[in-house]
Amino acid sequence: MESAIFLCMVFTDILIGLSIGLILATSVYLIMKMQLRHKIAMVEKEFSQTWAEQESSIRKDAADRSRYVLKGKIAEHMVPMYKDVFKYDPSDARFLGAPIDYVIFDGYTAVKDGNSDEPITVVLADIKTGNAQLNRTERKIKEAVEQGRVRWETIQLDF
Repeated sequence: MESAIFLCMVFTDILIGLSIGLILATSVYLIMKMQLRHKIAMVEKEFSQTWAEQESSIRKDAADRSRYVLKGKIAEHMVPMYKDVFKYDPSDARFLGAPIDYVIFDGYTAVKDGNSDEPITVVLADIKTGNAQLNRTERKIKEAVEQGRVRWETIQLDF
């Protein structure tokens, strides 16, 4: 009987210990879960604030870039009208837009109208505004012209 009571006491102690351990583990789990949720909420709030601040900055930057591009496109078309900047006869210029802005046949109009026998000079021109610079393709075309890698071809079609 004493051994049965002893076993019952041991079993009770084990159950009490397991119950206390389970309660402690559950409490620690719930506390850590609450802390994690709080940290996640803080990070989400901080992210939302940062996103809101940067979004307006990004949108402003995109709008500014769009305006610069639009101004550049307008300038490309208008530049032949500015005699102080464009030193060629506007009727000698042919707008391409890409990969360069203009092919200028300097002297073409005068020769066509019979007012000149001077040679025609072919000029490849690109219009830039502000701090814009030639892109990689434009630089390669400029190098080809400067190195004399330019030629004439007549392509004959027989129909």
